[in-house]
Amino acid sequence: MIKIFLSFLIVLFFPSIFFASSAQEKKDYRVVSVAFYNVENLFDIYDDPLIFDEEFTPTGKNRWTEELYFKKLENLSKVINHIGKPGIETPPALLGLCEVENLQVLEDLIKMPLLAPYGYQIIHSDSPDERGIDVALLYRPEIFVVQNTSTHSLLLYDRVNTSKRDYTRDQLVVSGFLEGEEIHVIVNHWPSRSGGEKSSSYKRENAAKLNRKIIDSLQRKDPYARIINMGDFNDDPGNKSLKKVLGAKGQKEQVDFQDLYNPFAVIASKGSGTSAYRDQWNLFDQILVSKPLIEKDPSKFTFFRAFIFNPPFLVTSTGAYKNYPFRSFGSSGFTGGFSDHFPVYILLTRDLD
Repeated sequence: MIKIFLSFLIVLFFPSIFFASSAQEKKDYRVVSVAFYNVENLFDIYDDPLIFDEEFTPTGKNRWTEELYFKKLENLSKVINHIGKPGIETPPALLGLCEVENLQVLEDLIKMPLLAPYGYQIIHSDSPDERGIDVALLYRPEIFVVQNTSTHSLLLYDRVNTSKRDYTRDQLVVSGFLEGEEIHVIVNHWPSRSGGEKSSSYKRENAAKLNRKIIDSLQRKDPYARIINMGDFNDDPGNKSLKKVLGAKGQKEQVDFQDLYNPFAVIASKGSGTSAYRDQWNLFDQILVSKPLIEKDPSKFTFFRAFIFNPPFLVTSTGAYKNYPFRSFGSSGFTGGFSDHFPVYILLTRDLD
């Protein structure tokens, strides 16, 4: 949380943005950032017999040692600490994560020197995912106070062998108060495109149905529920799961009551992305908000703008994957990088007058 002072011809620059005000006007704002990050295989070094994590052990494919594990944590803590800088000088108030193995790796992460001063707390539960990866929410308790949490399992079955369940990540819902305002956060990691985009699309469409069911439930309790829906959706904003099944709109003027606004639709239309594969960019990582968060109310936090966080240190500088995210793992194991996804974040602002 920071204060921003606005006056005529005096602007405070965020990455590619600025606030401005009319003549003779001076305003004071609170600003918080809310982010999401696919941290790419944040595993500890121990073999869990219940999941497929053998490659992330000292004798496994990645020769995953304690030294490399803590280097990965150090790298991730640097990213989280820098999200939103130079405009936002403190890390996100709320941070959704995916591809984390368990609670312990999260506890190790928040203890890293760059993050420890902020006192992050953790919301996490083990998903039934076959790889053992989960979603989680980190939050700064001086800004966000948790009220309740729940997890919602996605029941998927193979289309050929209909008795065979496809185990994937739960959807995590955290409700609480952001500086006194009730906010609901949903953290997602929808099924991958393994086997092909078209043949796997039904899985993400089912994930969207579950997501919509959760949102409908929140809105039945409070039609004006302020919802932040974040995640690696493994689909772009224009894909059926997000655009048709979930009904997310890419333009503010299209957002009806109880709809969702997807600010990353415009970003994707300009060719930007958070992950790349075979010279094609995708914007799978997104943060969507419900209509009350885009309605102007000076007394409440309001969505201001969305960003992909991709400073030079997160970008591969040379080789075949130049300009791609500087990933952690390649064919020879740990690369010394960060993740195969860029983080995304949004800014919420509120008048202090």
